[in-house]
Amino acid sequence: MRTPIADFIKKYAESETVRFHMPGHKGRGSFSFEKYDITEVKGADSLYEAEGIIAESEENASRLFGSRKTLYSTEGSSQCIRAMLHLAAQEWARKNGTAAVEEKPLFIAARNVHKAFIYGAALEDADVKWLYDEGDEPSLCACRVIPETVEEILAAELRPVAAVYITCPDFLGNMNDVKKIADICHRYGTLLLVDNAHGAYLHFLEKPVHPLDLGADMCCDSAHKTLPVITGGAYLHIGKNAPGSLGADARQAMALFGSTSPSYLIMGSLDECNRYLNEKAREEFPACAARLASLREKLEKNGWDVKRDTDPLRLTLRADGKETGILTAEKLRAGGVECEYADPEYVVLMVSPFNSEEDLARAAEILGVKEKNGQAVKPGPVHTEELKLEQKISIRKAVFAPSEMIDADKSAGRVCAALAVSCPPAVPIAVSGEIIDEKAVAVLKHYGIEKISCVCQKNL
Repeated sequence: MRTPIADFIKKYAESETVRFHMPGHKGRGSFSFEKYDITEVKGADSLYEAEGIIAESEENASRLFGSRKTLYSTEGSSQCIRAMLHLAAQEWARKNGTAAVEEKPLFIAARNVHKAFIYGAALEDADVKWLYDEGDEPSLCACRVIPETVEEILAAELRPVAAVYITCPDFLGNMNDVKKIADICHRYGTLLLVDNAHGAYLHFLEKPVHPLDLGADMCCDSAHKTLPVITGGAYLHIGKNAPGSLGADARQAMALFGSTSPSYLIMGSLDECNRYLNEKAREEFPACAARLASLREKLEKNGWDVKRDTDPLRLTLRADGKETGILTAEKLRAGGVECEYADPEYVVLMVSPFNSEEDLARAAEILGVKEKNGQAVKPGPVHTEELKLEQKISIRKAVFAPSEMIDADKSAGRVCAALAVSCPPAVPIAVSGEIIDEKAVAVLKHYGIEKISCVCQKNL
């Protein structure tokens, strides 16, 4: 498979052309990659007007993933999420005609959304109805969505729904039934959007379970999370059976939310990844999944509470009553192993084919034998089922209103402005425009959040 972007960058770097163009380092610097860091010189194409090497590379990616259209992002899945919401809102307005001028688009969304969804909803001035967790995970990150619940909500909703939006897999690795949810959405004439930031590799397993394979209309993949891609590289995918207008308008939607100076280093990395996906991925990802399955079994035999129902390349360990996930992460760090995420209940390790057998062996050695001690950590106030907060003002109004940072301890009764969450996991506790209650305060403290942005009282 040709890699036209990467080939062009390498050829330009080797040409020793004198650079009287951006960037300012002129191809020289101490990191050694500067010579490959170029701008839209002649022949380099342009990401949001692509018709040359970038268009060719994106077409290669489209064929590899089996999409109607795949577009590159150099600003992660956050850009793709905003574009998906915009495209869904446009399609909703197209279907509903002049009535849409007077109304807001409505999204049905699982509560464990990334904060990029909230800001996208603010930009679209959209209304959101939440799907709450129907599983048994004591975590902010989890939101098991039951297909029958989606159907009940769609059947009862009087307004046309722009899209249903879910995260799959989530930060703990939970996988929702995308196929059933997609079928239900399509029966009710709405779109299914999937935040698949953590699952770009899922199409390349022995049994593909990527959202595109399961009927999603649009999804985003953070290629850099699980594929050999530089940080910031992501995909916006349009499903083969999605409305044609989504594919036609997708590049314009990405341009609306993207920088006019996209990174050629990241685009070149996405381009090189196409070759890897074409030549090695279908062999290496299943083999990696098998190695991780073996490690899970070993850890279980050594007393660890291993979460089994995750995506194949995630190792999620539950804490016990005496050692939190944060302490386990510190133990790993002391042994030279850095995890992806840790909180009081869980520690999460993400694995790829580029982790060696020795990497897995080191993690196993550090974790060692787990002595069962104490009670399992109970859901308590962190369970999202208990956090159904009242929406006081719209998401858009809250995001753009004057705000002030206050102590989380003093925030009960106030209206959330900006989102008080770190990344990872970037999942909101209180959503912009919601009234913070005592339970939300307890969850903020549980996750170590001491300050929160609230709408100034005089602006309510």
